[in-house]
Amino acid sequence: MSSKLWSIRDLAEFLGIPVNTLYQWRSKGYGPQGRRIGKYVRYRPEDVHAWIEQQEGC
Repeated sequence: MSSKLWSIRDLAEFLGIPVNTLYQWRSKGYGPQGRRIGKYVRYRPEDVHAWIEQQEGC
């Protein structure tokens, strides 16, 4: 794996939305797929980009 995993703060900054919105989305099963690593949630940049592409097709 060549790309760094993103924290929820990294993702919030990338999407330009508040961290709390991401927590709400996650509890509702919405948003890019996150992976739990220990007590942390991390996001693969390629999953985030794929999710964005899916949103544009709606």
